[in-house]
Amino acid sequence: MGEPCASGAKEVRNDRRKEPTQRVVLEKLVGKSHYCFLDGFSCYMQIHIALEDQHKTTFTCPFSTFAYTHIPFGLCNAPSTFQYCMTSIFSNLLQDCMEVFMDDFTVYVDSFEACLSNLSKVLKRCVDTNLVLNFEKFHFMVTEGIVLGHLVSNRGIEVDKSKIYIITSLPNPTSVREVRSFLGHASFYRRFIKNFSKLSLPLSKLLQKDVEFNFDQLCIEAFQELKN
Repeated sequence: MGEPCASGAKEVRNDRRKEPTQRVVLEKLVGKSHYCFLDGFSCYMQIHIALEDQHKTTFTCPFSTFAYTHIPFGLCNAPSTFQYCMTSIFSNLLQDCMEVFMDDFTVYVDSFEACLSNLSKVLKRCVDTNLVLNFEKFHFMVTEGIVLGHLVSNRGIEVDKSKIYIITSLPNPTSVREVRSFLGHASFYRRFIKNFSKLSLPLSKLLQKDVEFNFDQLCIEAFQELKN
């Protein structure tokens, strides 16, 4: 559609603020009796760009030049800026009853009544700050749910079975690219795979520079072991 101007790329400095790790988010949510899962609507586009900074997002089209007034997808600091904004909005609720990771908001508590009360606080905060949510992705008062690709409940953290099915149905890789893709998917659930590094070693060696691609018996066994 368009291309960012070269000057804009030079003017935007990389934001060094760190986002919360998935592990930290997940471990805060486990062991609760009730959850509410909320989702932000067009998350980045809800944040205005200061007028004096809008020129840094300039892009060109065949007949004109434009600049964004709200944060677009693809801007280098969009994720960290959005996370910072959400953390600021819900700052006094984050330690007690909710967790925020980008546009995924989770209300968690140990009783149905308390969950209703905390949900009301979160929704009121959204109204007060003009934060728009995506109602189609809401899940209210449930006992488990998918967060960051994992199933969380009072039982603990479990794998998302729908993603596992995709992994287990994969055929043997026929290229380095397919091996890298498989290891990326498998590594996402490495916390559930004992001796993951050892099991994946034959496959990892195929990713090394100047190594001939040979999906031999050791690789086949490693591939099947990781899938199972």
